[in-house]
Amino acid sequence: MASKIQSVKGTREFYPEQMALRNFIYEKVRGASQAFGYQEWDAPFIESIDLYAAKSGEELVKKQSFTFTDRSGDFVTLRPELTPSLARMIAAKQNELIYPVRWWSFGPFWRYESPQKGRSREFFQWNIDMLGVSSPEADAELIAVAATFLRSVRLSPELATIYVNNRRLMESEFDVLSIPQEKRLDVSNLVDRRSKMEPAKWDAYALELGLNDAQLNGLKDILGNFDLWKKSDELVRLFAALEALGVKDYVKFDPNIMRGLLYYTGTVFEAFDTSGSLKRAILGGGRYDNLLADVGGQPLSGVGFAMGDVVIGIILQEKGLLPEFIPSPAPILVTVFDESLMKESLSLSAELRSAGLNILCFPEPAKLQKQFKFADKMKVRVVLTVGPDEAANAQVAVKNLINGEQVTVKREAVVDIIRKIIK
Repeated sequence: MASKIQSVKGTREFYPEQMALRNFIYEKVRGASQAFGYQEWDAPFIESIDLYAAKSGEELVKKQSFTFTDRSGDFVTLRPELTPSLARMIAAKQNELIYPVRWWSFGPFWRYESPQKGRSREFFQWNIDMLGVSSPEADAELIAVAATFLRSVRLSPELATIYVNNRRLMESEFDVLSIPQEKRLDVSNLVDRRSKMEPAKWDAYALELGLNDAQLNGLKDILGNFDLWKKSDELVRLFAALEALGVKDYVKFDPNIMRGLLYYTGTVFEAFDTSGSLKRAILGGGRYDNLLADVGGQPLSGVGFAMGDVVIGIILQEKGLLPEFIPSPAPILVTVFDESLMKESLSLSAELRSAGLNILCFPEPAKLQKQFKFADKMKVRVVLTVGPDEAANAQVAVKNLINGEQVTVKREAVVDIIRKIIK
């Protein structure tokens, strides 16, 4: 026997159950996005590597991207993120767009990383951004979109929290501690690693980076001050807007949230599963002011976030928050009584589909017992049979699999009785 060809490492196979989960996430993402008036868009799945060399870090380009030379000799990559494509597309029509731009997308991405729980090399990601506005209220809207999504998948504030910080606030605190500009990227990374290291090792690492004892103690005071947000006019306005938007119960200030020093310029936020089954963020984003600089556009402020489908999918499965998997989108089965009545079953199926119903029709004559077992496995709710007596009298036998009742009705009455059963 020929050996089985395995799927590529880190990719994902979407059997119907997994596809149902992906579609469930997509539907909730779409609902949250459209509730706030965001337009759906997308970009090419393959891009020139030059686009990422301009906008992204060296690690992403050289180590995490799936790159190859196409048949014309151009160096291209499967897209590892969407922001560079967003920048290019916005810049191309910058003077034609209506601002603020509100765009969202949900599509596939690829990164050459070590597959593990919560991370794969192939994933789907929700990206959502508002461009052309720089107010704290705009930041609050994006956080409200995220909270609306969490609420829609039944992740309550007790199960998931969005943690917020502000880069400008942290920069002003670093100024007070006299931390040099050239050390701030290292210090930001230090803060980001705090929860992953033992306290003594974290302190030692801080001193290795060049912080003195006074700066280290001052930094720890900052990271333990959960009222620090009151010193930031932006965050005061942000939390007032979040309260007005009805989502403040999902949001907490946390000075330990530190996202991309080279990218984000104002408010930053991340959402986490508070039960701690996964240490990875559900989603994350923030305010950026340098979106178009590297692709030839005019300065444009924006705020947005991204959410991969892997982590949220695991959380929803572990917490039992997914709807029951229904194998077939058709809740009705038309049986085939025997070969002589095959056309009757086919024509009945066609009539019902014309009436807007989703219909399964058994594809060959078979014992009715076998067909009913099939209906049960597919979680069908209504089974229709046209036997010799029904065919002779223009009737249909209708079996309600929910309560077991069966009636025989005129063919023209079938649609109405089905709709009463499946409503």
